[in-house]
Amino acid sequence: MKIGIIGAGNIGGNLTRRLTALGHQVSVANSRGPQTLTDLVEETGATAVTVAEAARGAEVVVVTVPLKNVPDLPSGLFDGAAEGFAVIDTGNYYPRRRDGRIAAIEDEGLTESRWTERHLGHPVIKAFNGTYAADILDRPRPAGDPERMAIPVAGDDESAKKTVRALVDELGFDTVDAGGIDDSWRQQPDTPVYGLRAGVEAVTRALAEASPVRTEEFRG
Repeated sequence: MKIGIIGAGNIGGNLTRRLTALGHQVSVANSRGPQTLTDLVEETGATAVTVAEAARGAEVVVVTVPLKNVPDLPSGLFDGAAEGFAVIDTGNYYPRRRDGRIAAIEDEGLTESRWTERHLGHPVIKAFNGTYAADILDRPRPAGDPERMAIPVAGDDESAKKTVRALVDELGFDTVDAGGIDDSWRQQPDTPVYGLRAGVEAVTRALAEASPVRTEEFRG
């Protein structure tokens, strides 16, 4: 597939490494410009592009930028993307450490991904937000392996969710359907599933045990 990745930090960089190794055609962008991605391009064979170019022709677009920077992404971000493309949102809200207070999340009760979706103007599939970046490289396992990790995946667009779950499977992880975007609070920071390295049964249980009450640490 043709995949665009917006954000070349820990998650974006390691997804670039794995997806190119699997034979996908990856375009990667960051806020500082293509000239800063030389090392990653040389390592992986990905194509460095501007943020505005990252989605062109893409069947999957990964948005993996700090939450506070989502509103600064250019308008028309998905112009030229492939028909029926899926958007993966890996983001998390860290009000005290990074993002500042976002009233729509804290006062209106929007999930983090619903807030992101509204700014992007396109449905998103929430995945990898609670995954350690190193695990993307170090912990893939074949289907049926008892040590294979499972990743929760939430989203309203069932076709896009199917595409994303298939891609996660190809990357070497099982998936658990975590419901729609309004249910995605179950995998936000400080929930039982966040950072959980476990299989389908444990991830399913952790999602069920989550509380919608935002803890003090994750309030601005």
